[in-house]
Amino acid sequence: MKEFFEVPFDANMNRTKNRPLVQGQISPLLAVSFGICCAVPAITLLILGVNPLIGALGAFNIFLYSCCYTPLKRVSIVNTWVGAVVGAIPPVVGWLAATGSLDAGSLVLGGILYSWQFPHFNALSWGLREDYSRSGYCMMSVTHPAMCRRVALRHCFALIGLTSLAPVLDVTTWTFPVISLPINLYISYLGFRFYRDADRASSRKLFLCSLWHLPLLIFLMLACKKSLAHEDKPKQLTT
Repeated sequence: MKEFFEVPFDANMNRTKNRPLVQGQISPLLAVSFGICCAVPAITLLILGVNPLIGALGAFNIFLYSCCYTPLKRVSIVNTWVGAVVGAIPPVVGWLAATGSLDAGSLVLGGILYSWQFPHFNALSWGLREDYSRSGYCMMSVTHPAMCRRVALRHCFALIGLTSLAPVLDVTTWTFPVISLPINLYISYLGFRFYRDADRASSRKLFLCSLWHLPLLIFLMLACKKSLAHEDKPKQLTT
């Protein structure tokens, strides 16, 4: 659905000019039909197979991505923050499905995904500034380059705070912030290099680090999860 709205703009970007819709390999009608045929059964399964709240969150995220984030890319740099919310919702949905409630754990996990996206995407977009500018996208890396680097660094530090918050909220043991500190400090160091140097080399190092940082951080979080007294009891889903 997103690509349907962006065909004329994707054609101007080296990264997206070979997409099937841009190349005319599939028709716009087929693309939209495929998107609807995937979204409707998926939302229905979430509602009937899990609970209505999860289905509503899934539908909301599709709407947020297709109808808010996508058009905002050509209007305002706010699109990056909206896109980060889109990326933070899926783990919240997963937590809700597994535990039956939106509690502290879902907020910590969602917060980690939210903050991680800023060093990840801001570093990626830095190397695509020419493409984004040519296509008329309002990205921080194009219109507010200093802010782009500053926000990336800020959220690198936020990851340290969020991992420290996990044991405070009884989500993990205190081992988690300790053993995750080295990788959080490393991504923060690369975030500082990106902020200071403002070049492609530093942005690429930060981006590549983000690719392994998140799965490793989530693995460490899982390894240090707090054992709860009621963990083995059946969980009732709440709506």
